[in-house]
Amino acid sequence: MSECSHNCASCSENCGERTAPESMLAPENPHSNVRKVIGIVSGKGGVGKSLVTSMLAVLMRRKGYETAILDADITGPSIPKIFHLTERATGSEEGIFPVQSKLGTKVMSINLLLPDETEPVVWRGPVIGNAVTQFWSDVMWGDVDFMFVDMPPGTGDVPLTVFQSLPVDGIIVVTSPQDLVSMIVGKAVKMAQKMNVPILGVVENYSYLACPDCGKHISVFGESHVEEAAEKYGLPVLAKLPIDPAVAAACDSGMIELFDGDWLDGTVEMLEKL
Repeated sequence: MSECSHNCASCSENCGERTAPESMLAPENPHSNVRKVIGIVSGKGGVGKSLVTSMLAVLMRRKGYETAILDADITGPSIPKIFHLTERATGSEEGIFPVQSKLGTKVMSINLLLPDETEPVVWRGPVIGNAVTQFWSDVMWGDVDFMFVDMPPGTGDVPLTVFQSLPVDGIIVVTSPQDLVSMIVGKAVKMAQKMNVPILGVVENYSYLACPDCGKHISVFGESHVEEAAEKYGLPVLAKLPIDPAVAAACDSGMIELFDGDWLDGTVEMLEKL
């Protein structure tokens, strides 16, 4: 046997002093105490992950919980606009301070660090992944009951970084009512399963449009297939969100904290039971 280097990860010997591989979880900032981390994911873009992330943070805040949003969509951040956050994030020698919304949700996004929010982030995958890890380790989040991670679409570097580096308690898959929903849900579900991350359920966005005169539900994007896809993977359908011009206007004006709707109430109850 060669001399021990005390690096078990690169050693093939089964000696008595061998220890388990080190965890890949990134260290939490000493000034952070985050109790639950919920990832909001999808297999494709444009389905409303940022909307669902924002609404859940707002609803949990209304319930009295301390909430936070880690905007992991580095190249397409939208959370600051949805909450009308225009100030730049500041920091100290101990870390970065998140920016708080008007009603107290803590937010960290790359747009809160750029001198101009329209400045593009032209980074390669590993650099983007490192930025997400720094949002966890370098930001002084304080006490947070529920942190929601708004992830970019697909199964690339950022979702992989989040699943490996953050202590994710579960993910919610967001999709839309189209024939390709099964493929979208399948990609997100299978990645989470490979990473041993619990899947809490599916939320369908753009589910229907309620007629302002008679209240009839109009399937603008076709009949929903979310139940079939969810059943295929043994998942609950947590909510179906309508196309609501009032919610769209609230996002565009940065007034998401004033939205009115009970579509995600069941999802909130599920999160409270975690």
